[in-house]
Parts: sequence; C-alpha cells; structure tokens
Amino acid sequence: MAEANPMLSLEALTFDNAQAALAQGCAAVTAGETVFDLGGVKAADSSALALMLAWQRRAQGQGRSVKFINVPANVDALAKLYGVDGLLGRA
Repeated sequence: MAEANPMLSLEALTFDNAQAALAQGCAAVTAGETVFDLGGVKAADSSALALMLAWQRRAQGQGRSVKFINVPANVDALAKLYGVDGLLGRA
C-alpha cells in the first residue's frame, strides 16, 4: 500500500469535481493504493458511485482490487437504490 493516501484530500465527490477526482483516484490506484478512505468527503452525489466503480475497474485492470472505507451514508443509500452496493468493495 502506498504511504500517503491522496483520497484523503478529497472533500467532495460530485459532478463539479468528478474529472479531477477520477484522475486523482486512478493515479492512486496506479501507485498501488488499495484502500480508499472516504471519511473526509463532506459532499457527494451519484457521481461518487460512478467514480468508485471507475477506480475499481482501473484496479481490476491492473490485477488488484480496492476497498472503500468510511463511505458517506448518502452514497451507501444511493448504491442500494441503484442496486450496485454489491459491486463496491467494502472493508
């Protein structure tokens, strides 16, 4: 696992910052990060699910898997609503 987790610097996973968050998460996966702590995320919308799935696909493409911890409650609720909660790795 990488020493510093760049995901900790993200305070939002929304449509407005999705492009930057996607790049940051993919860079973290490429650097070997396997656990994404979303505890610092204060704002999230359905874009968060798309980002999480994209990061997970990137990791799978590199033969790894990622786990998400401290997922915001509204993101959990959206995952259940959309039926993708079983697709997201949870620690």
